[in-house]
Amino acid sequence: MSITEAIQTIYAEKVYRKPLLTSNASKKALEDSSWADGLRGISALFVLSSHMVLAFARYIVRPADGLHGHSSLFQKPFFRLVGQGQAWVALFFILSGFVNALKPVKLAKAGNIETALSNLGVSSFKRSFRLFLPATAITVISWFVCQLGAFETARNSDAYWLYTTSPKQSLCWTDAIKDLLYAIRTTWTYNPDNPYDQPQWALLYLLQGSMFVFTVLLVTINLRSGFRVSALVICYFWSFNWGIKLGDPMVGINVFAGIILVELHHSRLPLRLSPYSHIFAPPLALAGLFLMSFPSQFQPWTYWSSFLLKACHKIAPVDIEVSRYWPTIGAQVLTLAIVLSPHLRRALSHRWLLWLGKISFPLYLLHGSLMRSVLAWMLFHGQTLKNIEENNVIVMRYPLPGIPTFIVAIPVFMAILFVATHFWAVKVEPWFGWMTDKAQKIMFTKEQWPNLGPNGRSRTT
Repeated sequence: MSITEAIQTIYAEKVYRKPLLTSNASKKALEDSSWADGLRGISALFVLSSHMVLAFARYIVRPADGLHGHSSLFQKPFFRLVGQGQAWVALFFILSGFVNALKPVKLAKAGNIETALSNLGVSSFKRSFRLFLPATAITVISWFVCQLGAFETARNSDAYWLYTTSPKQSLCWTDAIKDLLYAIRTTWTYNPDNPYDQPQWALLYLLQGSMFVFTVLLVTINLRSGFRVSALVICYFWSFNWGIKLGDPMVGINVFAGIILVELHHSRLPLRLSPYSHIFAPPLALAGLFLMSFPSQFQPWTYWSSFLLKACHKIAPVDIEVSRYWPTIGAQVLTLAIVLSPHLRRALSHRWLLWLGKISFPLYLLHGSLMRSVLAWMLFHGQTLKNIEENNVIVMRYPLPGIPTFIVAIPVFMAILFVATHFWAVKVEPWFGWMTDKAQKIMFTKEQWPNLGPNGRSRTT
């Protein structure tokens, strides 16, 4: 036997072997939706890493060191995902559509239309509170520590993301209160901007996505599944147009993709394809991750990103935001691969990933303030201001420390961050749930309490 024949035989045995899961295990894995929590946790962690990249390793943003220049390891596809924040935020929007539509679509398929409509209305109401309350609390905390001068080290550092997202102290407490009210208001207005917690720009769009779910399911909940999917596909492509006009970061197509994936989740197709999922799902997931690697800047500098750029200009709608197009499509392809694969679902349902998913929202909200205070102090404490050239202007900043300092500081900071987010999820988040339930009891009739137990506490968060 030649070497070529031996390689072909080994490949055939690997690819066409029996699935790793039995049919019953595959069915159980395909019925489970906890994988969404695991994927959400991973997305939150990569959003954090993208802000680390923008702060300390901005070279990763570009795919090479010049036009057709050298690409280091973390500038190459897949590895550069550590800095692809827009791709992981796209996953947030997809999962928002998926999770918000999961129960209403299941009830509709079972014929419980009235219960589905009631659940849809209550879930949309609760979603608004569960976004607004924690975000406002974090804004108040961030505003307060800013007024105490906790962000001054970050604001005067040479870490790009830190100094561009660290506001100045207000001149007096009267101005400070005005600045706080401005920050809370502009978080939820068009072109959102929260100077005290920059990552909150996405919250308005998450709320908008929830309203998309509510509106489209309200209209289509009585339709048969096939007609509902047809309506969702029309909304998906239609949203390209009005998404561009509104200037949103492709919220509509991601949310509608999430609802379509719910229809796929509740269909028999994943189970029918499960015996072959170990063949097609990994390449599909890799293709999604490759597209998610598309850089936000300097796309012509490498052959692979230049090819995708030209393809985008040919097939994407006019005036599309190029930096988000391929990462968005890639995130949808990745999620499709997961929905069709019991193996990927089971992997994402690991208990540590589920824990990461549980703390994903606190992690998203807390990491910015802690980076601009705790991490900045750990990295720059004791340094002196030096002259640094910035846009052909000399400014005084704390220079970035050496690699040994990062090796010590980053793990310690991550430990502090995870402890803080776990504490928030366990001790603070339940209070927001309690306030949401109280508001629901006040504003809704008793017949509209599908998610409340006999003691008035929420069965689900």
